[in-house]
Amino acid sequence: MPYMFISTQIRLENGPTNVGDEYSDPAVMNYLGARKTTMLGNNFSEYHVDDPPRMVLDKLEKIGFRVLTMTGVGQTLVWCLHKEIE
Repeated sequence: MPYMFISTQIRLENGPTNVGDEYSDPAVMNYLGARKTTMLGNNFSEYHVDDPPRMVLDKLEKIGFRVLTMTGVGQTLVWCLHKEIE
């Protein structure tokens, strides 16, 4: 999976960071130390880490991901990353 989104709430720049959904690469989620959770009332799961986004971005860069774009959506910050397929 060459594309990935990470996000955090503006008031939570120090973490936690949302790093994936239920279809995310398990190896990458394990590398990040992410935990899979399902919020009450949701019918989908998400992966979260306690690290701030900067630390997550640093870790992902080490395994070949690059930031394509970043935006703010309401009170949420979102980064889109890509990894070249080898």
